[in-house]
Order: sequence, then C-alpha cells, then structure tokens
Amino acid sequence: MMNTSQGTPSGDVTLSTMIDAVAKEKGIDRKVLVETVEQAILKAAQNAFGEDRELEAKFSEETGQVDLFMYMTVVETEVTRPGSEITMEDAKKAGLEADLGEELGFQIFYLPKDIEKARQQDKEFGRILKIEMQRAQFGRIAAQAAKQVLIQRLRDAERDLVYNEYKDRKGELIRGIVRRFERGNNIIVDLGRTEAVLPYREQTPRETYRAGDRIVAYVKEIDRKGPGPQIILSRGDARLVEKLFEAEVPEIYEQIVQVKAVAREPGARTKIAVASRDNDVDPVGACVGMKGSRVQAVVQELRGEKIDIVPWDKDPARFVCAAIQPAEVHKVILDEADGRMELVVPDEKLSLAIGRKGQNVRLAAQLTGWKLDIISESKFRQMEDEAVAALQQIAGVSEVIAKSMYRLGFRSVEEVAEASAEELAGIPGLGGVETGERIREAAATTLESMRDAHLRTVMGDGKALTPRDRLMLCRGVTDKTAEVLEQHGYKTPEAILAEGEDKLAVKTGLGIKKARAIRQGAEQFVAAEQRVSKEPRASREA
Repeated sequence: MMNTSQGTPSGDVTLSTMIDAVAKEKGIDRKVLVETVEQAILKAAQNAFGEDRELEAKFSEETGQVDLFMYMTVVETEVTRPGSEITMEDAKKAGLEADLGEELGFQIFYLPKDIEKARQQDKEFGRILKIEMQRAQFGRIAAQAAKQVLIQRLRDAERDLVYNEYKDRKGELIRGIVRRFERGNNIIVDLGRTEAVLPYREQTPRETYRAGDRIVAYVKEIDRKGPGPQIILSRGDARLVEKLFEAEVPEIYEQIVQVKAVAREPGARTKIAVASRDNDVDPVGACVGMKGSRVQAVVQELRGEKIDIVPWDKDPARFVCAAIQPAEVHKVILDEADGRMELVVPDEKLSLAIGRKGQNVRLAAQLTGWKLDIISESKFRQMEDEAVAALQQIAGVSEVIAKSMYRLGFRSVEEVAEASAEELAGIPGLGGVETGERIREAAATTLESMRDAHLRTVMGDGKALTPRDRLMLCRGVTDKTAEVLEQHGYKTPEAILAEGEDKLAVKTGLGIKKARAIRQGAEQFVAAEQRVSKEPRASREA
C-alpha cells in the first residue's frame, strides 16, 4: 500500500482527518479534495518515475490512505516502451504468472522507510516488481510537486466557491469591513466568506477609511480569472446611488416609482430622474420622504454628497428644464438634428444654471442626453437683434416680418433659404405661396453673397486655406463635427461630396439630417470657393 501515515504513532493526524478538516474549514466538497490529493500524488510520482510510466493514484476510504499503482503490459520478447512494458521472460523471473498481452498492476511504496518493506513483500508474495529509487528522488522533488498541485487546486476550488456564491450579486449593494490597504491605495474589504477589493479608481474623492470601518459598496464586477480578490466593488459608480434609493424607498423596490436616469460626479453632486407608474404617487416626494428622511439617509451614506431629485418627463424640453434646477428657464430652443438645446435664463440666474465649474449644466446634460447651451436673457436679446438684422438683408423682408420669422424659429438667412415656399407663406404679413417662393429665392441670393464676402475676407491675405479651415467654413460643421468627419476619412469638402448622405450618416454616426445638412454645406462652400477664386486678388482684398 502507498501509505502516507505508515509508521506514525497512534494519535497523529491522518490524511483522511486532514481532508475532513480542510473540507469543513474551506467549505469545499470532500470529493474535490480527495481528487486533488490523488492528482498531487500522481503528479509527484510521474516526476519521480517518468512520464512514460502508466501510474494511478487512488484514495482508499477504508484505510484513509493513498495507494499508488504502476501498470505494465506483458510482451513476447522486445520492449518498445520500457516504462510500460515487460517481457514474458522478465515476468517469469519475477515469479509472475501472466499471459501475453495481459496488463499487470504493481503497488509502489513511495515513502523511503517503506522501500525495504516493499522488497521483503516482493520476496514473500512474488507479486510486486522491485523498484529501485533513491530517497531524494521521491522525497524532496515529489513532495514539492505534490504541495504545489495541492495548493493550486485548493485555490481554484476556493475561487469557484466564491464565484458561485457571489455571481448572482453583481449589481447589488454589499456590506463589509475594511481590513487593509494595498499598494496603489486599493482597499481590501472583508465580506465574511471572502475578501473583495475597492480599487482606487472606484473610490469617492474626499472619502477616507481606516481598518475596521464598516462600508457599503456596489458590486461592479465578479472577476473569475484574474489574480487577487475576485469581487470588484465601487463607491463612485452612479448605480450605487440608485441602489441606495432602492433600499430606502419601498416604492422603488416595488417598482411603483422608477429610476429613469442617474448622473453623478462622485463626492460632489448627483442628479437622479424618477417617474411614477401610479398617478397617485408623487415620485419626487416618495424619494424625499417625510421631512426628507429618505434622501437624508442616502446623503449620509454618501458622506454629504448633494442630491437633486428630478421628475422625469417624456417631453425633452420639460425634462431639461427640471434637470437644470434650481435655475429657472424662460425659453428653450431645440435643435433635434444636432441633439442640442439652448436654454435662456435670467441674467442673475446664469451662474446658478451653469453651476460651479460647469457642474450643474454638465450633470443635466448627462442626465437628459442632450447637449445644453446656457444663454442669459441679455445675450439672447443681442443674438435676436443680430438675427433680425441679418434677416432684414433679404430683399422684401421688413423689420416686422423679420421679427415674425424669428419668433417662428427662423434664426438665419440659411434657414430661410432652405425653407419651402409653403412654410414661408405661413409667416404673418408675408403673403401667399408666391411671395414665399420669392422670399426664399431672395434669401438664397443673399446667402450666396454673404458666403462670397466671408470667403473674400478669409482669402484676402493670399494664404492657402488648410483642409481643416475649408472644412470649418462649410455650413453645419463645428469643431466636434470636424473631428468626427476627419476620424472617418472626410478631411475635405470634396471627400464629403464624394460620399452619399446615407453612407455619410452611417459611417460617422451623425444621423441622416445632420449628414444631409453637412453635405449641402460642403456643396455650397465649394461653389462659393470656385466663384471667389476666379475673382482678381485685388478685388478680394478690397
């Protein structure tokens, strides 16, 4: 027998007892540990006797010990696999009765003190092949190999247990105790059965912890393969706020009140949009609670982080106005093609709407998904006056008609030139469709003259325009739009014109309306550039 406790005094810890103890302590299935021990011994034996031998390690439940066997096939005269075959003649010399092709199993006694006993048993029973080996061969090397296999398998088994226990808790809140700090300011959190890590990048600014502090965090990831702790926690994730409200507000847990969106700058401020599925339940009031008890519980857990609770609205303009609170909004101008809104606020509320370092408008934009521009009333009036003055440059447009155009959403000569005659006919005081068509044609002529004048100014110094300059001179192209176009290979107006508007929209992700407008702008710019370039330089400079 391969006996790991052979020759030890009674009362010593046996292998079976050790397996039982580890299984109980680590919570690992005993069968897994038995298989681990068998594989560890088998690996050690292969290292000692060679990979070419057919070996088997088997744990005996009766004796609580591991038996190691070697198998050899009886061949007639020539051995082609020395570690796995034995000739009929050698088998007879060893006192073994075997038929040709029969597989013989030999017990291997691997402990050094068992070697002599194995030899005696060989003489006595004639059933065990003599194994010559040195003490160190299966002592030091084999024990080290067995230890490594055993440790690795235990780690793998523990990681599987942790993963199976926590895999369904991803996206939940979890409570633990701060145990220690690692290099890079990562925090190791004790969860009871295992440990988790709160990386520095997932921590909230201005929050500090000491060993022994209790902590509530959001389970962001369960990493099964990576080294170190498998459970990745977060205190900076926006979903932490959502889960904290779910824990404090029964209406959210029961899905009567829904959290529609969360925008957060950890440690500073959070905006959360909520809606109710029951008309009798006020979603904001439910989250605030009696005398603010519910929201204060969340604020306290976030260590003083400010929280704005915003009522969600399917109307984007109303939703944005609620999201920009506490500032008041007097006017909203939408640009659906670009996903942008201009919010007009009182002059004295401008800084409040923007927030410290732009925080309020930045969070409102994240919450609603719209690009937001904040404009004061005085600035808006100035822009209105400039737009009305520009519209009056169109032949046949008086100041009264220009103001009517502006109130109806026509902000520039370009928009009038691109409108249909029927749309223009609806402007009060303008007249019928025929007048609308005449105004549209006049706007197109005025727009062409304005572009030519602008190009003359830019090209007047005689310097050649760079590809970016030419791109930026196309109507509808902003700095960000130019970057997107360049990233996808559209570095010149000609490159834009060479592509269909559908493909341009798909490749850039700008949308069909935006792509169509950019392509029209590129076409108009190229035409204007050709006209101006044909003019004498002296006339351009003049």
